[in-house]
Amino acid sequence: MAVPNTIKVPVPFEYVFPHGALCLGVEPVTDFDKRGQGDDQARDKDTGERLWVVKVLDLDPEAGKFGGSKEVKVKIAAAVQPVPPASKIPGYPPAVEFSDVTLTPYVDSQRCKGNAHKCRARQAWSIRASAVTEPAAIKQAA
Repeated sequence: MAVPNTIKVPVPFEYVFPHGALCLGVEPVTDFDKRGQGDDQARDKDTGERLWVVKVLDLDPEAGKFGGSKEVKVKIAAAVQPVPPASKIPGYPPAVEFSDVTLTPYVDSQRCKGNAHKCRARQAWSIRASAVTEPAAIKQAA
């Protein structure tokens, strides 16, 4: 049996963000093939819904340790722009949680420069979710 290239592996939110995440913003995903044609927002291939990217700060102290970034992007397919919860601490971004998180592996070849023996491609993960909400722990405390 062959594993499809677009496999979506469901995982719990706590698996991807064990220390939580803070929302930095939500914006539409641009379909660069449609640039300049009025509505250039990307659509989900399965549902046709608009795609949004939620930028979050990963609160894991190990995140970004090896030259990476602590900023993570999570895609959400929805008819309207997802609205993150309000921050409980003035001046700080709101803590968020994602529902129905899935991971899709892909090869990130951005660091390849044409030399096959020195290609620095790596396996990366595309993170998707169905919704962004207030964390359950904060809801229970309120």
